[in-house]
Amino acid sequence: MFALRFDKSEDGLLPAIVQDSASGEVLMLAYINEEAWGKTLESGKAHFWSRSRNKLWLKGETSGHVQLVREVLVDCDEDTVVFKVEQVGGAACHKGYRSCFFRRVDLDGAKITGELVFDPAQVYGNK
Repeated sequence: MFALRFDKSEDGLLPAIVQDSASGEVLMLAYINEEAWGKTLESGKAHFWSRSRNKLWLKGETSGHVQLVREVLVDCDEDTVVFKVEQVGGAACHKGYRSCFFRRVDLDGAKITGELVFDPAQVYGNK
């Protein structure tokens, strides 16, 4: 297995940029630790470390919108990865959008540019 430099981060977390493998669209940014890295390589499904829940997280475990990893790129410092994925279910964002980057900011303020794929209240309940 390729060794990433988890020791470069005080908390052992490294950024993982997630892109659609077909279009190149950036879907999200999350963090991985050694356990998430190993589970991703072992299963072929994107796993991350949830900083808010402080636990390992299989992307799509609640929504069913899993990410099938098709390619992994590692930067020159071995402390950032890009997961090129097939996004199952059409949405990567827990707010119901295809991409977590569904807003564009310009001089007039922020505008929603993404299309809503699902209603988060129906998928996750009223959290």
